[in-house]
Amino acid sequence: MSKRTTSRKTTAKKATAKKVTATKITAQKAAPKRAPTPHGKGPTEKNLDIYGSAPIPWSRPLKQLEAGTAASYWLATTKPEGRPHVAAVGALWIDGKIYFTSSPKARKGRNLAANPNCVLSVTLKGLDLVVEGSAVRITDRPTLLRLAQRYAAQGWPASVRGEALTAEYSAPSAGPPPWNLYVVRPTTAFGVATAEPWGATRWQFEPRGGDQT
Repeated sequence: MSKRTTSRKTTAKKATAKKVTATKITAQKAAPKRAPTPHGKGPTEKNLDIYGSAPIPWSRPLKQLEAGTAASYWLATTKPEGRPHVAAVGALWIDGKIYFTSSPKARKGRNLAANPNCVLSVTLKGLDLVVEGSAVRITDRPTLLRLAQRYAAQGWPASVRGEALTAEYSAPSAGPPPWNLYVVRPTTAFGVATAEPWGATRWQFEPRGGDQT
């Protein structure tokens, strides 16, 4: 075989390899990107994945949140001096909002009184979720009664006392009763898949005025 023939075959192989590589890169860039969800229909999404995976649909975490399968939520607040504070809370996802309780004497309760901005994190099946928002204290009796019933259905025998909840027991670090009820309406959420289908997505929620319960 002549040197010229060998050179031509080598050049052809290199060209084929470049073509295959270019095809893979094009396929990754062309991964489906769903258009923002129409106003009032759900959050808009932004694909954060750097490996070409499709954006994660909000329905994926929402299905688990609504089913109440999450074990523990972690609440991050800010201390008066600016230092972060994280504590586990027993939270409920109801009608697109997160409800949780805290004693006004607990560190997280004191932090929220000074700065309601907070973050809640939760590990779902195949997905880690972080939710940003502001905590609003709930004091109207109908909502307190409704949430007390929901907590009781999940094994915590809560009842209403004044403008808060009480029970025979709570978490060892919950502080003394009664416990204030808070609601967080998500403003932004981040999801990172820990199982197939892989992906990382940010969801932005439309602000809603008035209704906080």
